[in-house]
Amino acid sequence: MPKLINIRSFKDFFNSSSSSGIVLFACLFLSLVIANSPWGEGFNNLLHTQLGFENETLHLRYSVALWINDGLMAIFFLLVGLEIKREVVEGELSSPKKAILPIICAVGGAIVPALIYAFFNGGTTTAAGWGIPMATDIAFALAILSLVSKKVPISLKIFLAALAIVDDLLAILVIAIFYSSELHYMNLIYAGVILGILFLFNRFGVKNIAFYLIPGLLVWYFVHHSGIHATIAGVLVALTLPTTEDDTESPLEKLEHALTKPVSFLIVPVFALANTNIRFEDGMVEGLFTGLGMGIVLGLIIGKPVGIILISWLSVKLKISQLPDQARWIHIVGVGLLAGIGFTMSIFISILSFADPLQVQEAKFSILVGSFLSGFLGYMLLNYSGKTKGETK
Repeated sequence: MPKLINIRSFKDFFNSSSSSGIVLFACLFLSLVIANSPWGEGFNNLLHTQLGFENETLHLRYSVALWINDGLMAIFFLLVGLEIKREVVEGELSSPKKAILPIICAVGGAIVPALIYAFFNGGTTTAAGWGIPMATDIAFALAILSLVSKKVPISLKIFLAALAIVDDLLAILVIAIFYSSELHYMNLIYAGVILGILFLFNRFGVKNIAFYLIPGLLVWYFVHHSGIHATIAGVLVALTLPTTEDDTESPLEKLEHALTKPVSFLIVPVFALANTNIRFEDGMVEGLFTGLGMGIVLGLIIGKPVGIILISWLSVKLKISQLPDQARWIHIVGVGLLAGIGFTMSIFISILSFADPLQVQEAKFSILVGSFLSGFLGYMLLNYSGKTKGETK
């Protein structure tokens, strides 16, 4: 009997909406412990170990860190792409009325943090990091929102999820346009031809997922060698998967369901374990008050909520949209703060932004501080909102 209870508890944990955030936080904490322990140097050596093979025609020998950041994270972006397409076809982004508020809020929540970062870093060696505070970590944000789910309207979770999905799409575009290296056009042509074939598979009703994923590996290879960041291949392949507007489970939804737990409980935690990896040094706290630190921390804590609140207020006043069902302005402020949790995508962009390892470390530390404060303040405000239900909008 105890064994059955343990199995049930294990299943309940992995089915909980907050559990992926707990695993992610545990890996974040473990990475910090390792980095500041005698094992830190050995862990770094492991991340730089070369794996794979290469010959005259194929180059597939990379460091462990690159396999994680360019390989495993392509699967993460594949899932993000599937979620975006599903929401556009049949979900919260499927009609202008449903999509307008989270879309414009995501844009506002991306532009204002970028402007704040540019204000502190314009014309400096850290100017390239303007994309860092633009991103929202959907896993952490939804995990914290789930902790107060009984005190806020259900519509708020849908709003935050849709906003985070649009936010991910914006981050993907930013990476593709601004954080890619010199382009190699033949590799882009090869990737484009294969993608064209995948769209034809979709057009002619091919439903076997293998017909999309196996060629998708070639798309990843050619995109990786084209100068565009390899993770973009995941999104491009996702857009070719067929789906439906009704309740029938489509190939896209089957793949999305198959990937959700591996991505949430393995890929994103492994990314956190490999990339948090901050060794605390003297002067790091002081670094929070440099242009780099202020741009990231204030971009996340202030820029995100201000951008989201301002756009929400304008759109409601101009009758372009309306607040989520039963939501009040205190809820929008709380969601704006949760959107300032930029962990996964922000760290990813910081790695692409800087060649100097010290700047990457300082950016990561600032992301941790900004994300923690945003999450804490968002949780406290939304928890408090449950005690103020008598207020009017």
